[in-house]
Amino acid sequence: MENRLKNLKSAMKKQSFQQLQFTHKHRQRVLNDIKKHGQTDEEVLLAVLQLLTHKKTGFELTNHLRSRGIHRFEEEQGFLYTLLHGLEQKQYVKAAWDDSQTKYYVLNDKGRKVLQKAEAKSPTFLLKELLQGG
Repeated sequence: MENRLKNLKSAMKKQSFQQLQFTHKHRQRVLNDIKKHGQTDEEVLLAVLQLLTHKKTGFELTNHLRSRGIHRFEEEQGFLYTLLHGLEQKQYVKAAWDDSQTKYYVLNDKGRKVLQKAEAKSPTFLLKELLQGG
């Protein structure tokens, strides 16, 4: 069985897909589909704030983001915690430790107001608002 797998693997390496031809229209459609799956910073930030309407740990937040198709923090979870720390410093998010030494994050009143504005206007507004500290 193992020899068959090795032979299959070597055969796959030898195969070439040069005979395949794609039209310009097909290539554009594929590129557009790829772009659709990449979320902007604003969309990711909006999703984080929406998820933090109820308290969550960073781990829970990562899982919920993954279920929304956002995989940005899977490779480098430190980026998520940097984002959460920044939101906490700007007083949009409240963080607290429970008895089991687990840290939870939740939107405070200021964060909920920004979220409501962002949902009413646009995610681009959200990033500008947060960056300016408004």
